[in-house]
Amino acid sequence: MKKLLSTAMLAIALTSGAVMAADLKPKTIIHVINVKWKKEATKEQIQKAIDGLDAVAKAYPGLTRVWTKTFKLQLEQFDQVIVMEFASKEAFDKYSGSDAQKEWYKVYLPIRQESRTNDITN
Repeated sequence: MKKLLSTAMLAIALTSGAVMAADLKPKTIIHVINVKWKKEATKEQIQKAIDGLDAVAKAYPGLTRVWTKTFKLQLEQFDQVIVMEFASKEAFDKYSGSDAQKEWYKVYLPIRQESRTNDITN
């Protein structure tokens, strides 16, 4: 009986480890935007653009998470990092030109001097 219990516990532990390892490599798409704001952009305009990402996340179901609070920035030529997580490659691809993106661009593009993006997945 002890041997059976030990085998069952080992099986559970190995299964749990496999599930946890799978979570370390999700299949979502991470879209990283490094932004340099225009010099004339006000704090209010920048905040409106950042806050606008909440509306994007609500309007576009393929967007699962957004990060907007930069606390460490190594690329000195940029002012802000924005990260968007998409549920899949398909959701990421369909976001480009979507109504949600177009609405956000109305407040974002007029104050953006330049940006660079990186897209990452497993």
